[in-house]
Amino acid sequence: MSGCKVYIADDHTLFRRAMVGLLQSFKGVSLVKDAENGKKLLTLIKREPPEVAIVDLQMPVMDGVETCEHIVQRFPDVKIIVLTMHDSDKYVLHMIELGVHAFLLKNTEPSELEKAIYSVVQKDFYHNDFVAGILRRSSNDKVVAAKPVFQVPELSDREKEIIRLICWELTNKEISDRLFLSERTIENHRYRILEKLNVKSTVGLVRFAYDAGFVK
Repeated sequence: MSGCKVYIADDHTLFRRAMVGLLQSFKGVSLVKDAENGKKLLTLIKREPPEVAIVDLQMPVMDGVETCEHIVQRFPDVKIIVLTMHDSDKYVLHMIELGVHAFLLKNTEPSELEKAIYSVVQKDFYHNDFVAGILRRSSNDKVVAAKPVFQVPELSDREKEIIRLICWELTNKEISDRLFLSERTIENHRYRILEKLNVKSTVGLVRFAYDAGFVK
């Protein structure tokens, strides 16, 4: 992967500066900028959008949730990684619905952070055990609550197959090779699937796949 720009917003100066040094050590990262709150991060993004924005949830002036809302609405091509101390299912599910691409706890190993950055750039999401566990619990809770049967929108067999392959973390190129289709065709399928399911990101698509029983 060619070098990408990564910006980080966190109000804890020591942690943020340490993160900048760590990010600069990653081979696939060409530029790192930092901000102490969401408002300053948005100013940086407006001047020169990065490929990835790493956002802390709890910050003064503008917190992580509001910051992510602005990024999704105004800079949809920027991939968002939420970095947090809080592992609340409610928070994560809300952020998935919003359109965030990955979630990492602050005690995450540096190697996983590096993997997550490359994954959101290349695959549009990072599907780690932390998120998978929350999605499984959410899906199980719906069954236990005896809510109406989950209504799966009308999808073709090809679309269902592509959803499963996306959940297996295959890139568009890998999916196209497996299905003997062009990358452009896979991109078009992906766009139509997101539109049909009314989800904003691949992470939202993965959540749908859990709820619909496509992924166990």
